[in-house]
Amino acid sequence: MVIDQRNAGASVSISGGGQVFGVDRWAGYASGGGVFSAQQSTTAPAGFKNSWLATVTTADASVAAADYYMLEQNIEGLTVSDLDFGLSSASTVTLSFWVRSSLTGTYSGGLLNSAANRAYPFTYSISSANTWEQKSVTITGDTSGTWLTTNGIGLRLRLSLGSGSTWQAAAGSWAAGNYFAVSGSANWIGTISNNFYITGVQLEAGSTASPFEYRSYGTELALCQRYCFRATSYDLGRAQDSTYPFGTLRLPVTMRASASYTASSGTFTVNTGNAGVVALVFSSVDTAFFYNSSSNWTATAFVQVSATLTAEL
Repeated sequence: MVIDQRNAGASVSISGGGQVFGVDRWAGYASGGGVFSAQQSTTAPAGFKNSWLATVTTADASVAAADYYMLEQNIEGLTVSDLDFGLSSASTVTLSFWVRSSLTGTYSGGLLNSAANRAYPFTYSISSANTWEQKSVTITGDTSGTWLTTNGIGLRLRLSLGSGSTWQAAAGSWAAGNYFAVSGSANWIGTISNNFYITGVQLEAGSTASPFEYRSYGTELALCQRYCFRATSYDLGRAQDSTYPFGTLRLPVTMRASASYTASSGTFTVNTGNAGVVALVFSSVDTAFFYNSSSNWTATAFVQVSATLTAEL
């Protein structure tokens, strides 16, 4: 949880809507009336620097059948192709992680395929409030269903923080459906100020959790940049005139797919005159081409761009 390109440690609010990332590659979802915040935290167990922190800001004491609150990481199919899910040779996998919460009890989650029509719900217990505990869950590989081994979603890992009956199934076996919760699990979203920390997440082939595989910061950053790249004050060069489409940004790693860009995530800066409005005219897996859509640069100004490009799953 050491990489947080989008937010730089700032808190984000997760309410009804889509994917919201608290740190790179870990998204929160909420579909009911409850709201929780998410952010990178420096509260962590020994051997770790950071964790992912969620905090209830608006409670949902009685989660409706079709509502849910969860954390998710989607794992690229190319990364897990060797697991052979969907085949008779499917590998057993083990999920391990460190977790801490102000609310004790039984929690649940699920491992799912891209189409969310194959799922393995599981449970784990938090025994002591506000105390780091390491958990592991062993999951027999699924010999049925369709599991992508492309640059699409290979596996979905979901951790429920309160989910209705629509998303619940028995723990410990594969089921045909979109399940990531188990009946009787703790309703974490039910009380304001409940907190939930997680770090040291590892999914590996085999029936035993091995020690956490530490990687250098540079390696982790490059792995994350395949899905999100935040350019900060990247030098594009000198404006030829006020309207010329201008500026090639070479991406530091090959992204999963051609990058997308949200206008609100980008700014131009210039050494003189108007800064203009950023627009993305073209992108590939390794290049993005920007231009000034307001056509008001000062000719010969030196231009820099700050922008977030994404190819998330």
